[in-house]
Amino acid sequence: MQKSPSRLKFKNFQNPAFRRRQKASKPTFIERLTSNPQDQVANPKSRLFVVWGILMTAGLGLAINLYHLQIVQGARLTQRARNQQMVNLRPFVPRRLVVDRTNNVLAVDRPVYVLYAHPKLFNQSNQKIAEQLAPILDKSTAELVKTFQSQKSGITLAATMPEVIADRVKSLRLNGLELIQKYSRFYPQKDLVADVVGYVNVDRRGQAGVEYSQEQLLERSVQTVRLSRAGNGALLPNHAPEGFLNFDDLRLQLTIDNRLQRAARTALKEQMETFGAKRGAVIVMDALDGSLLALVSQPTYNPNEYSKADISLFKNWTVADLYEPGSTFKPLNVAIALENGAIKPDDVFNDPGSIRVGKHTIRNAGHNSYGRINITRILETSSNIGMVRIIQRLKPSVYYNWLERLGLGQTVETDLPFEVRGQLKSQEKFLGSPIEAATTSFGQGFSLTPLQLVQMHGALANGGKLVTPHVVQGLVDTKGQMHYSPNRPTPRQIFSAQTAQTVVEMMEKVVSEGTGKPAQIPGYRIAGKTGTAQKASPHGGYIKDARITSFVSILPVESPRYVVLALADEPKGANAYGSTVAAPIVKAVMEVLIPLEKLPPSQVVNRESEQQ
Repeated sequence: MQKSPSRLKFKNFQNPAFRRRQKASKPTFIERLTSNPQDQVANPKSRLFVVWGILMTAGLGLAINLYHLQIVQGARLTQRARNQQMVNLRPFVPRRLVVDRTNNVLAVDRPVYVLYAHPKLFNQSNQKIAEQLAPILDKSTAELVKTFQSQKSGITLAATMPEVIADRVKSLRLNGLELIQKYSRFYPQKDLVADVVGYVNVDRRGQAGVEYSQEQLLERSVQTVRLSRAGNGALLPNHAPEGFLNFDDLRLQLTIDNRLQRAARTALKEQMETFGAKRGAVIVMDALDGSLLALVSQPTYNPNEYSKADISLFKNWTVADLYEPGSTFKPLNVAIALENGAIKPDDVFNDPGSIRVGKHTIRNAGHNSYGRINITRILETSSNIGMVRIIQRLKPSVYYNWLERLGLGQTVETDLPFEVRGQLKSQEKFLGSPIEAATTSFGQGFSLTPLQLVQMHGALANGGKLVTPHVVQGLVDTKGQMHYSPNRPTPRQIFSAQTAQTVVEMMEKVVSEGTGKPAQIPGYRIAGKTGTAQKASPHGGYIKDARITSFVSILPVESPRYVVLALADEPKGANAYGSTVAAPIVKAVMEVLIPLEKLPPSQVVNRESEQQ
């Protein structure tokens, strides 16, 4: 039986040898293409056109893509590349130092550390870690263990750790602890000059004192720079602008003297504790130019721990609060009357102890009557009746114009922040009732800041000029060379030099023979004036049994220059007066001021007579 051809063919196809023979005998495409002699002539051209077409198509596509990348998306891609290769950097530049007039540091930026704990990374038990950290952080071991158990990572153990403490933590070489460096404002004098310097908050912005008012001087100018960086993100210093990390060594110098400031605060605190006063202040000014050598307010706060302080303390009440000055304003009224020729230094007035002005009766303190009394004696005894008699010789309109000229109802334009404007009744109201001029004659019925009273007495101490009280001396370098000094208003001549000196010599009697005796310093001629004023109520009238005691002094009498003011708000006790509360403070301050300023004695002191 014969096999069918088809079956035979299928069988042979299954045979590998057969398939190889068949494949070998079958011509390839190239062989078939070149088997025709005519095709051998046309083939190279065909292939050339094919290759050329492929290359042209690819080139055109490449050109289109390049055009799209270079032209259409060029700007965006260039910016994207620059963003990847460059970084904007605003380097940290510390605020300028604040120093006193003898270059003692009052405020400085210092490195501090934030300490984080990550318990999940501890290679020791929580107990052992806590035992090692507890004495460094001044915390109990149990407290730290409890803290570690609160969460597994990111626990803040200290927010502003000093560098010395951070070094102790590093020396432990404990896993799971992280120290991050930052900068914090530090006040080495603590509360000594807080009333003047103020403080900086966590955002490094001044919130009080010169830290606030002199922000532009304390902040060093720095610009954002663009630096190149490598592929791993590292900055390339070779592309950094030359000197971009350099900054000046200038510091803000104040007129405050730490030594005088400390003496003033100590004396003030002692008297406030003795008499239970609500608050107090001391101001010392060089009347030649208005430099404030000391400015103390009590109570105060530690600017290193400002978050713990009463926010009302951030405003210095010597510039931010008003009060009625009382008898300490009397010398200024005498100067106004003398300058206008309404009185003469040797004039005598009658003081019966009380006087009727319109519907009101005015009396002396203690209802004393002094009879025939001269102007010096009026200041010495602080006679209200005598002062009313003096001011009655002035036309009310002239008197009111002088009060405005002196600065009442205005600000002193100091460089301390939060200053308020004094209060003086409107001219219409002042002239509408004779009682207004009468009460103003002995320092009531209007209000001003303690600093403004010092400014006005400065006009008596410097020959009649109204200067601007200030605490900023300027920007100085480490060698003490001044690079910038603020422009201040030109001093205004208010009184003649003769009038000013006459009043100062009258005030000397207050210290040598009158209510200011507690301020006497042997060998020195000191002028002064006590004040015990009723405290005005914010609702009108006066607060019962509440008063502000004060004492202002000018020294030395023969060559006046310095003004010292002390105030105590609401001192307690029947014996709480300007002479008993404030005058001793001023004396303590002057005893430090005299050697600091090297003031020679006014006269030779008889030591033998003192011992007797």
